[in-house]
Formats: sequence, structure tokens, C-alpha cells
Amino acid sequence: MKFSESIKPISYLKQNTAEAIKIVHTNHSPMIITQNGEAKAVLLDIAEYEQDQESLAMLKMIAQSKQSYTVGKFKTARKAFSYIRKNIKDAQV
Repeated sequence: MKFSESIKPISYLKQNTAEAIKIVHTNHSPMIITQNGEAKAVLLDIAEYEQDQESLAMLKMIAQSKQSYTVGKFKTARKAFSYIRKNIKDAQV
């Protein structure tokens, strides 16, 4: 669906809430809600929202990892696995 087709005034949402939810769910695309001619909100299918949130969380982890690497806060794979093995052995004792 094109953005131009998914922009609806708030009056449409008020009068056609169930239909708007059905459209968003079926098309897997957001609906932009306007008020006084300005975009004010986005109606989004819950599955799409959850996927977006997971993607944002992953991007944050990547950014944090990159920052840690840049400042030298990292372990080589060899050291990391050695640390894990040691903790496993200590836990078994």
C-alpha cells in the first residue's frame, strides 16, 4: 500500500475503527492518522510493532558493542571461551 493511500483523518478512524484495524492487519502496513491536516499518529499491526521493537533492540546492542570495541572493552574469542569454561568448571565443583 502506498503512503498516500494509508493517510486517513482522525474522523475516519473514529467512524471506522474496526475497519482501520482490519486494513492495517491485512496489509501489514501502517496507517497515518492526521488531525487538522497534520500527521499526528500511526496505527500499526501488533506483529509489525513487535518486529520493529526487536529490530531496535538489536540495533542498540550493535551500537553498544561497537562503542565497547572502540574504547577497547572487549575480549578475544579465545579469552571469552576460556572464561566461560572456567565458570562452568567452578559451578560444577
